[in-house]
Amino acid sequence: MLSLGWIAVTYLLGAVPFGLFVGRIFCGIDPRLDGSHNTGSTNVARLCGFRYGVLTLLFDAGKGFLPVYLASTFSDSTFFLGLVALAAVAGHVYSVFLDWKGGKAVATTVGAFLALAPGALLLSCLVFIGVVLASGFVSLGSLALVSALVLFLILSGQFGLAFFAALIAALVFYRHADNIQRLAHGTEKSWKKKKN
Repeated sequence: MLSLGWIAVTYLLGAVPFGLFVGRIFCGIDPRLDGSHNTGSTNVARLCGFRYGVLTLLFDAGKGFLPVYLASTFSDSTFFLGLVALAAVAGHVYSVFLDWKGGKAVATTVGAFLALAPGALLLSCLVFIGVVLASGFVSLGSLALVSALVLFLILSGQFGLAFFAALIAALVFYRHADNIQRLAHGTEKSWKKKKN
């Protein structure tokens, strides 16, 4: 019962739309109505400014990190902890508070795996930074991050966590379907400043 209850609470925490709150409180806007039309940190940064995107990122990562870290204090079951991580991400993507809509799961994934596998997560974040700096596309960096996370978990022998990371990566790719299409057609927006 404790396990099921924890997963339910984790989902509800993951479903809290911090990006919506940040947008409305600090910028007076609803991030669902402009940009990429979601409450994720990248869209908030695009619409409100970098610092508010970072604030949203910290909140969204926190709702992945906190329940997984606390769960690890009373359980060492990889399966259970993987389910907790998945619940946090699912809550963020399919929020009960936003008519089953939400963000694209990257920040919450980062938070969850910071608690589960900080070494693999750090290496994956380095991949993210490298791809974004090289390409200018946050979306491509995000896809590289979740893909690298699965790879680094496998290479480190953490096969159980790699399974859950693969499930989450599939969800992240699904949520980035529009970005992938724009990347393929060369119409994705870049963070790099274009030269005149």
